[in-house]
Amino acid sequence: MNDILLEIKDLHARVEGKEILKGVNLTVRRGEVHSIMGPNGAGKSTLGAVLTGRPGYEVTEGSVTYQGQDLLALKPEERSWAGLFLSFQYPVEVPGVSITNFMKAAVNAHRKAAGKSELSAAEFLKLLKEKMAFVGMKGEFAKRELNVGFSGGEKKRNEIFQMAMLEPTLSILDETDSGLDVDALKIVAQGVNSLRNEDNSYLVITHYKRLLDYIVPDVVHVLKDGRIVRTGGRELVDIIEEKGYAGIE
Repeated sequence: MNDILLEIKDLHARVEGKEILKGVNLTVRRGEVHSIMGPNGAGKSTLGAVLTGRPGYEVTEGSVTYQGQDLLALKPEERSWAGLFLSFQYPVEVPGVSITNFMKAAVNAHRKAAGKSELSAAEFLKLLKEKMAFVGMKGEFAKRELNVGFSGGEKKRNEIFQMAMLEPTLSILDETDSGLDVDALKIVAQGVNSLRNEDNSYLVITHYKRLLDYIVPDVVHVLKDGRIVRTGGRELVDIIEEKGYAGIE
């Protein structure tokens, strides 16, 4: 089996007429954790948005192959059904929609896309309880409205719970450490590390070293001005910490 999960070649993209990505090349193999680091405005979040098909982001050049498919030809929901997951920097609140109803709709949509039957109410509740316990989420949260009134740490734990429910093949964590204290960071890291296996992969987008002290990457990339300017191992994080992004070329 081909172990290449995601292959990005010379990817260019723009937003509102402004070119943000200027030729990104990146290969992710199954089971790998890649970190994408870089200063503000480098294009990190734009890359995540382009991969997941967010409206308003226009690809002008290049290709993205995911599990042998042309990812850019798929609609956003089709990318999700194919195994992509995006953890938002700032998860939105959805009043009136409970976590249970949200996850039931999401899980059954994924099952339908895979040609599987929907879970019965009993089957779904069993799965829900198992995954909530797996990520250390209190059962009472199942009835709460999605992210409404949640603390930063609770929102992040909820996203890890969603990952556990959907079992994505490629998870993109977009600056998921923004505004989190150490305890909340550990929640995210413990969830990711417990879900890691030889078949799924992660793109961890971050400014800072601290998250990568808990989620140890296999490969680190530095994105500056729309291009990956340097790739290395975990040691590259320490070089960035010492020299800053200005010292990386």
